[in-house]
Amino acid sequence: MVYHHLYNKFTQSDTIRVGIIGAGSYGSAIVTQDPFTPLLTVTAIADISLDAAKGAFLQAGIDPDTLVHCDSVDTADAAIREGKRIYTDRCEIVLALDGVDLICESTGVPEASADYARQAIANKKHVAMITKDCDVAIGPILKKLATEAGVVYTPVDGDQHGLLIQFYEWAKSIGLTVISGGKATDGEFVYDEVAGTVTILTDKPIHAPSVETVQVAQEDRKYLGKIPQGKVAEYLKERARILSSLPQPGSYDLCEMTIAANYTGLRPAVDTLVHAPLRITEIPVAYCETEHGGMFEGAGIVDLATCFRAPAEAGLGGGVFLVVRCDNAYSNHVLTTKGQIGNYDNTAAVIYRPYHLCGIETSSSIRLAGLLKINTGSDVYLPRFDLVKVAARDIAAGETFGNDHSPQLTARVIPAVEVASGNPACAHLLTGNRAKVDIPAGTLITYDMVEEPEASTLWALRRLQDEIFLGEANEREADYVA
Repeated sequence: MVYHHLYNKFTQSDTIRVGIIGAGSYGSAIVTQDPFTPLLTVTAIADISLDAAKGAFLQAGIDPDTLVHCDSVDTADAAIREGKRIYTDRCEIVLALDGVDLICESTGVPEASADYARQAIANKKHVAMITKDCDVAIGPILKKLATEAGVVYTPVDGDQHGLLIQFYEWAKSIGLTVISGGKATDGEFVYDEVAGTVTILTDKPIHAPSVETVQVAQEDRKYLGKIPQGKVAEYLKERARILSSLPQPGSYDLCEMTIAANYTGLRPAVDTLVHAPLRITEIPVAYCETEHGGMFEGAGIVDLATCFRAPAEAGLGGGVFLVVRCDNAYSNHVLTTKGQIGNYDNTAAVIYRPYHLCGIETSSSIRLAGLLKINTGSDVYLPRFDLVKVAARDIAAGETFGNDHSPQLTARVIPAVEVASGNPACAHLLTGNRAKVDIPAGTLITYDMVEEPEASTLWALRRLQDEIFLGEANEREADYVA
């Protein structure tokens, strides 16, 4: 990477002054790296919990004597000028501070995130968007508003969709054809061949009816061997059956891939994504075109993979991958024979980044945005696809819709549609709002099934995004590809 050269030669200030909104695990990781990160200072943290806001500073080892609780903009800016750091439970204060150049929006609440991002842009602050629930719904319009205001709106290093977008842009910049790309789910399926068991390795809680370990019948174990040539469809179908009791990818996984699709133009092959359990060596075998033995009818696909491995094997570390080829025969020979993992006919190889460091590595995006006015996404961000929700069980009128971690709903990825009665509802325009009618299990949720909240920034910005982009998306994308 050449980031250090960029920082040394082109920055216009000594540091980027950062305000964090939302001191959860992600936001706190940015703060705890502050003492070790050049050119970055977290000057302000806001959270609905004062203890959480102050605690993020303390966890970072910041001197308690330098921390000041503030409940007004004037007192907060005065404290920052005196070299103090401020914490508050009033998020609007951080958005208005002279002593903050960039806002990290990490509340995880789509309505709040939309409002804070809009205010930050209006106040000429750069925005590092960590709340993917907001980004997937209205990211393109926020990016447009930021550009018009002369500030940067960016995804972040550390989030998998942000890493995938950068990886894709790098691959295209060196002339690779991207057949497919995606992220590894955080959980990995570990196969103990001697015991005949598969266990999920995850830091997330496991909820019934899912289980942590499945015992594999003797007659099924052949499907857990490496996929033979020409057997992709059969093996993936049988693996899905055998491993169905283990926790599966969640709506949050599809959410991230929807954002990546909207930035890159990669598209889902099916609305639920394939999300196959695959060894690293099997990714180029399965996630290439059908004419070369894979799953996909053509190139340019976005999907998920759950790493399937033996106990002593390395995994994907929640990282990201691309299946690529060179369109020059000699270059492709080099690509597939110099250590990269190819498919059976060496028409594709997998390249992958086997880690994502969450908030620990987000400082790269923050510094590029704040010091160089560079975002770490693609130049073009269009509402190509929507994340939508399906009722996983009966939902009663008046019941509140949950977020991407709720078992109440499952997710799909569909071509984007405008806010209108009868159209599938963008997933996070549902979150926290109530069902207007009884909704049977298996029903795709539409806008006429949800009570629209009053004075919603999220809904207003989504309608503006629809008005500006949806009629032009095809033309804009065609211009970009050309």
